[in-house]
Amino acid sequence: MKILLVNHYAGSLRHGMEYRPYYLAREWVRAGHTVRVVASSQSHVRSVQPEFAGRRHQEKIDGIDYLWYRTPRYQGNGVGRALNIAVFCVQLMWDAKRLAREFKPDVVVASSTYPMDIWPAHRIARLSAAKLVHEVHDLWPLSPMELNGMSARHPFIAVCQMAENFACRRADVVVSMLPKVHEHMAAHGLDLSRLHIVPNGVLSEEWERAGDALAPALAQHIAQARGEGRVVVTYAGAHGLANALDSLLDAAAMLRSEPFSFVLVGSGTERERLKQRVASEGLGNVAMFNAIPKRQIPTLLSAVDVAYIGLQRVPLFRFGIAPNKLMDYMMAGCVVLSAIEAGNDPVTEAGCGMSVKAESAPAIAEGLRMLAELSADSRRAMGLRGRDYVRERHTWPVLAKRFVEAVS
Repeated sequence: MKILLVNHYAGSLRHGMEYRPYYLAREWVRAGHTVRVVASSQSHVRSVQPEFAGRRHQEKIDGIDYLWYRTPRYQGNGVGRALNIAVFCVQLMWDAKRLAREFKPDVVVASSTYPMDIWPAHRIARLSAAKLVHEVHDLWPLSPMELNGMSARHPFIAVCQMAENFACRRADVVVSMLPKVHEHMAAHGLDLSRLHIVPNGVLSEEWERAGDALAPALAQHIAQARGEGRVVVTYAGAHGLANALDSLLDAAAMLRSEPFSFVLVGSGTERERLKQRVASEGLGNVAMFNAIPKRQIPTLLSAVDVAYIGLQRVPLFRFGIAPNKLMDYMMAGCVVLSAIEAGNDPVTEAGCGMSVKAESAPAIAEGLRMLAELSADSRRAMGLRGRDYVRERHTWPVLAKRFVEAVS
């Protein structure tokens, strides 16, 4: 089968996030399919942008055919990003005949987080008599409306809504990463017999080899805390508003006289403010470190006692969550404290930790106390349940096979 995967933000191991298109495509190639990933030259989530001259550039990465389209640089979520999206989609629409003629896909997947790529994907699919697939990462326009307060009358939101409605009506298959979208998608015209759930995943081989060594300062800090008999709690990931890290710092303040050590690792828009808060409040049980390479994450998680994940309390999460960070925690065999209120609860389902009320410092503090009271063997058993859960349901070979079965 020949699969054309359109994902504006697609990355690779060479370029960084986002990784889902790369891992799915690599498994499809290994299974004997031919895959072309079509992506933008500029992405706010990508660590390294592709370099090339001209309007488009083609290259092979691990057997995957990547086709990059040049788009303007942008910052933030303003007019610049909207222009970047428009330029990408217009170029795909312009090149639809060329893409259909050159690649001759059997399946065209529109997978760019925002839904407007469904229009050029539909044209390419129609010209090549291919099956059209709409992949849902986040629900747009609901996400910018509920998370950023954008009005339903905003022109950008109106365009997003038109695209989502079109995708629900015209796609042959809809694949959603979120597990509880059925009612929402049906309300926008989707026949639910065409809906399939394929969540986020991990690459098991990344966890079967030893991780890279941590930076000396981070390794020494954790070793010292453990040497003092402290329970080491880590958060590893983006420091943004959505991650609700103020609640974790509030819990740390409540636990400052108890044997806990909090280690926050990552970067993001909120990091400097949180760092200033730690200093101004004298939170000596909290240490903050810069983001670390992906290959150091297994080393970090193997060195701590509890991994924390939290999100803001927002209605949007009623459709479920599929955070990569949680999959990493579970694959590392680390006990998880989850402060998330959503339509699904993987931590409770897997039995790999404890779920508490979102954005509630007292609940977070009490949850940590309860996990700390468990024996090391009990925590280890919890962590192993999480690893088994992910291996059975969330490794990329499993998910890639499910995706192909859904679109076949």
